Amino acid sequence: MTDTTLPSPRNNLNPFAGLMSGTVGPVTVVILAILAIWYIAAVALNAPFQNSIYERAKRTDVTFAELVSDTFSQEKPVLPAPHQVFGEISKKTIGTKLTSKRSLFFHAGITLSPTLLGFFIGTTLGILLAIGIVHSRVLEKSLMPWVISSQTIPILAIAPMIILVLNAINITGLLPKALISTYLSFFPITVGMVKGLRSPEVIHMDLMRTYSATRVQAFWKLRLPYAVPYLFTSAKIGIAASLVGAIVGELPLGATGGLGSLLLVNSYYSQTVQMWSALLMAAFLAGSLVALIGILEKVALKRMGMSR
Repeated sequence: MTDTTLPSPRNNLNPFAGLMSGTVGPVTVVILAILAIWYIAAVALNAPFQNSIYERAKRTDVTFAELVSDTFSQEKPVLPAPHQVFGEISKKTIGTKLTSKRSLFFHAGITLSPTLLGFFIGTTLGILLAIGIVHSRVLEKSLMPWVISSQTIPILAIAPMIILVLNAINITGLLPKALISTYLSFFPITVGMVKGLRSPEVIHMDLMRTYSATRVQAFWKLRLPYAVPYLFTSAKIGIAASLVGAIVGELPLGATGGLGSLLLVNSYYSQTVQMWSALLMAAFLAGSLVALIGILEKVALKRMGMSR
């Protein structure tokens, strides 16, 4: 008897196709592409200054390989090469004590405090505004336009005003930066929760009315469970916006700590390698916070019997 079993399609996949079918392969390809473009851009942007150095030294025998090597080792390049930035990050993290003001972890911790406080205040405010907007037509017509129009004001314009006003009434330190983070983070929470609280189907709302459920009962048993996935999705946007607010809030303060102040100080002295290392540290911090919310989302939805 001959075996008529068809081979599994998975067995016909070559190793490359199998790798690209998951998440690791595509992400790796994108990272490699970014690094390649970064290196090419570093050579193109740093080459004019390096050529001027050769001209002043009256060197005419420079090879292309030597030019590329020299553009990757400039002290203050226009665009630092990836290995320069990652080397600086390694030096300021692994090779430096956490309590040292030279440590990127030290500055990240300072920025993290207003980020989390502002995100907490913004999330609470956003949820309360969403509940009011959903349950009151008057609040919807009066508040929603202001919520939307508030985001048309550039944060770089409003941040110094917030800090100056609060300083005038002797409120300094953590709270001014947290309020700037709140300003950026409450909007996605509000919009996401309004959408989530209105997401239950009409037939389910009619069923709650059939059971003579009150607004409070309908909120806790129907609207809120429907809104939880929307809350976590908007929270991922909100936490990243909150971090941006904290960094922007550090710029006009003249603070001695925080990723924002680190970017500002290094920009004064054209320390581009240090600037990029602080920038990537901020990106890593934002990615970690978003990933943490993603983990909390999976745990919460699993406990609620939902899958995503």
